[in-house]
Amino acid sequence: MSAIPPSVDALVIGAGPAGLATAAELTPQGLAVLVIDKADRVGSSWSRHYDRLHLHTARRLSSLPGTPIPSTMGQWVARDDFLRYLSDYTETHALDVRLGVTALSVTRDGDGWLASTDRGTIHATVVVVATGYNHTPFRPEWDGVDSFHGQIIHSSEYRNPDQVTGSTVLVVGTGNSGAEIAADLAEGGHTVLLSVRTMPNIVPRAVVGIPNQLLVLSISPLPRRARDIISGALQKIVIGDLSRYGITRAPRGIVTQLERDDVVPTIDVGLIRALKAGTVMVVASIDRFEDGAVRLSDGSTIAPDAIVVATGYRRGLESLVGGLDILLGNGRPKVNADAQLDNAPGLYFIGYSNPITGNIRQLAIDARRIARVVKQRS
Repeated sequence: MSAIPPSVDALVIGAGPAGLATAAELTPQGLAVLVIDKADRVGSSWSRHYDRLHLHTARRLSSLPGTPIPSTMGQWVARDDFLRYLSDYTETHALDVRLGVTALSVTRDGDGWLASTDRGTIHATVVVVATGYNHTPFRPEWDGVDSFHGQIIHSSEYRNPDQVTGSTVLVVGTGNSGAEIAADLAEGGHTVLLSVRTMPNIVPRAVVGIPNQLLVLSISPLPRRARDIISGALQKIVIGDLSRYGITRAPRGIVTQLERDDVVPTIDVGLIRALKAGTVMVVASIDRFEDGAVRLSDGSTIAPDAIVVATGYRRGLESLVGGLDILLGNGRPKVNADAQLDNAPGLYFIGYSNPITGNIRQLAIDARRIARVVKQRS
């Protein structure tokens, strides 16, 4: 394994789509750019996703700067195809990526930054943190959970229905992972109970062949209220009333729920079909565990054979930059993309927004913005 350089112009922490896109934009400026990642491959978080995963955003709107995703990968790019694209992207742009290097902390060092890693320290004028929006799996601490003797796995560990034991599976969470895993389990022959705490806004992936992402982009210049009304009307027409299946109206409109609560809409890739077929049944949220059974918030009790916890992730940035007064109370950076804090010049974050117009599309935009600011300041 080659030694890491003690000094570079720009250090990118994270070799996922955000980090690779940023490095590809910075490298043509003639800068010495180094990308590090603790994993053994680029895009490692994608390799850990479930087998059936496809991008929920359209291929043409999901490419990184400078290299389109090949049309042979189809409209909705499969997980393994996207991983291959990221690997090819790294090679095409001749990026200097060092894998198996764990970043431990980033601190101020004169006019630049010092990154401590498990392979030594690296001085950099610019540091870009791109460790991922979905970094650290979040698991609720339910009372009495130790009394449950069945299988419990987080959605980050789920691969396919064969991995889950027993016939009845409780899936906790109705975000995109929970909804798709519930549908996957149902298609695999399991009886699925879907635990819902907050009603989701379910939207189609495409409408009459048009990707929903394009429709969202077309109304993005409008005020929030107008976008809520238009997207809600489309949702009502295409998705319809799901109350008979236990999914009632979400507490906020699609756009408001994202911007105020940081809850993205749930894109339907099989959940509605499973609800209507009766292979996925909605139940209340978990209150606690008692004698191996699950007590729900409505007072009922269920006894699943296994549980898949799809309760999301945290950013996990505290150990890396927690001492810099740059994180919000929820663990997200105070700035994203080309925005800078006065006390942290040259420190950038990318991938920590969660736009309804598509996360990967936004990564490409933000990578260009960072590169433009770095060029202006160099």
